[in-house]
Amino acid sequence: MVEYEWQRVARAISADIESGRIPPGAALPSILRLAEQYGVADHTIRRALRELREQGHIETLPHKGSYVRDPQ
Repeated sequence: MVEYEWQRVARAISADIESGRIPPGAALPSILRLAEQYGVADHTIRRALRELREQGHIETLPHKGSYVRDPQ
């Protein structure tokens, strides 16, 4: 099965959240920084973040950024 780049990125960020490497309440890096880190385009990061929001891992606040949700 083919895995899209946004799925790979979402899986990697999700793994960091679930392992505690990125703790609840922590801000994720900016879209541009994440794109640089994962070597993908910014629209790929936006799609990955949308997936993480839909899964309930993060929340995005307008003009503030994306934050890891507390699992409780």
